[in-house]
Amino acid sequence: MNIKITGKDLKATDAIKEYVEKKVERLVKYFGEEFDVTATIKCERNEQIAEMLVNVTGDIYKAVTAHKDLYAAIDKDIDILEGQIRKMKTKKDRMNRDDSLKQVEVASTSEKTTIENEVIKTLYYEIRPMAIEDAIIKLEEKQDLFYTFINIDTNKVNVLFKLKDSKNYGIVEPEA
Repeated sequence: MNIKITGKDLKATDAIKEYVEKKVERLVKYFGEEFDVTATIKCERNEQIAEMLVNVTGDIYKAVTAHKDLYAAIDKDIDILEGQIRKMKTKKDRMNRDDSLKQVEVASTSEKTTIENEVIKTLYYEIRPMAIEDAIIKLEEKQDLFYTFINIDTNKVNVLFKLKDSKNYGIVEPEA
């Protein structure tokens, strides 16, 4: 693990260097010791900006966060990087699993098997806070079966869907 810390308009003190090294240790569980980290810290206006790049055998993960507290920006960067790494590892594992399933299917062409009661597809999407009226507009734009959003009135996750009459809408909202 190689860590390079650079400061632009801001001096990278020993405390900051130790903090970055301590936080980067969280990434060891994903790659072992085989990765490089480049951290750049700088100050713009009233905010401290932490930028981190992780290079792992050709794969590059990047996070940039601005915060009033530099340590909070570093924490957020590490969280973002961990999310990106987990997502990529899951994607690669899924691709490898799918490839191996295809090989098994080809090998057993005489035996037909169907997968039942299994999750076979996962979709990821971003949910944003918005009013119900805005969610209706988004649902009509996308022409999907449903639209998930955070209701700004209740601050809860809601699912908006079009009813069978194709004129009205329904909302699913948690009780708790």
